[in-house]
Amino acid sequence: MASDPQEEIVMYPQLVDRPANVQKPHRSLKLLPRSETLKADKPLKTLFLNPPSFEKFDGSASSRWPATREIGSYWYPVWLTYASKDPETVGRRVIDLDGTSQSTPDTNQGTPHPTSSPNVPLDANGNPIPLNRQQPQRILGFMPNFRSVSGGSTPHPPGWIYNFQVATHQATDYSSFIFLGLTSLTAEGLNSHPVLGKGVAGFYAYTWRGFLDKTDGTYLSAWLLPSLLHEDTRYYALGDGHTVISRTPYVISREAVARTYGGRQTPNIAGLGGKVLTQVISRYYYPPGTADFSVLATKFGYSIMREVAFSAIREFYPDIAAHYIRKHHEKAARLAARDAASVP
Repeated sequence: MASDPQEEIVMYPQLVDRPANVQKPHRSLKLLPRSETLKADKPLKTLFLNPPSFEKFDGSASSRWPATREIGSYWYPVWLTYASKDPETVGRRVIDLDGTSQSTPDTNQGTPHPTSSPNVPLDANGNPIPLNRQQPQRILGFMPNFRSVSGGSTPHPPGWIYNFQVATHQATDYSSFIFLGLTSLTAEGLNSHPVLGKGVAGFYAYTWRGFLDKTDGTYLSAWLLPSLLHEDTRYYALGDGHTVISRTPYVISREAVARTYGGRQTPNIAGLGGKVLTQVISRYYYPPGTADFSVLATKFGYSIMREVAFSAIREFYPDIAAHYIRKHHEKAARLAARDAASVP
């Protein structure tokens, strides 16, 4: 919201449900006297770009979808304001209630000056990255995706400290413990290692060993070996512009190919080596009979398949998310236009 509550707000009389004498905004940002703004014959109509969030507000403040009508107010998307080129908004400040302000280009002066939201990732040239190339921190809101790089962005330089921070974030994330609990419960139910037992004692035996497997693998593959070998094991999506047929082998190949700190492709010794060392270390805390070569090779193969499956999700999820969000925006824009046209 604007820093000054008396700052002039752009108004859209076409979105008002009842006839009103709406004061047209001036082209300057000059503040109006308080007595002038509060006149009864000149009501102000506020345009909400995103839902506000404050105590006792019951308008579904958690909803961030634009152009949705709730309790008589409009959440008007910023991108529609830009596209409409409304003469009353050109060169004016548009208030976005997520705590940021945006500005529309002034076509008269030819000096566009948009201010990007801090939540929108930018590419190397400072332009917003398209949604279908963005790698979210969490997929579907809960799956950790801390080791992926959005297409066109300038990634954080890898190094000992940064790699350790990322590995720790991933190893201690709440979703990792949920996944650990599910896999331990499944292993206990299937009696994968009979020597570990059944019931509560068996579940505990699977859980703490699974925790060590997960933690060892994360720190070895994401911190220690990459830092020693100067390998960047983060996932760089191939992204749009390529067919699904070409992107599928790319996803599989990332298990064997990584990047150097300089950006060149190199064998993924850190990633594969971390998985191998994890299985070797596990022989010291798994009982005899559960750490044979065949068992460890099977576990190594499962870890590779899990990584490939997750890389496939990271590769194609941005396209799927962008498709459904675009469809939602189009539907919301049609509903907003229909409601605006129905106003007498």
